[in-house]
Amino acid sequence: MAKTHTAQPRNTKQKDAMRSAFHLANRPLSPEEVLEAVREEVFGISLATVYRNINAFMEDEWLTTVEIPGQPARYEVAGKEHHHHFQCTACGKLYELEGCTFHGKTKLPRGFLATSHEYFVYGVCADCRS
Repeated sequence: MAKTHTAQPRNTKQKDAMRSAFHLANRPLSPEEVLEAVREEVFGISLATVYRNINAFMEDEWLTTVEIPGQPARYEVAGKEHHHHFQCTACGKLYELEGCTFHGKTKLPRGFLATSHEYFVYGVCADCRS
């Protein structure tokens, strides 16, 4: 009788490197930023592999999408408290802002009910200012 093998997760080194990249960056990343962060650790990794692993992380609910008006999505580790984002207009990097100052203080038209909101701050990050 032949031995049966349980399937091992593929690309463990790649997934570990990507998880590490998200934790070290501590901010939303584009697939290209993930690729750049893991290239030295994982020889030969491609953008297609990064996208495939991001999709797997999304299915596992380890990552969540950050939608940016008029731009491709970024991804961040899921399960964080509600927060907003700052985008550097010089380098394009996206950073997390702690907390939320919205608290429903915006005056809505009569009869309207807010169910969610998005808030982006744009400016120049500390690295680009120096």
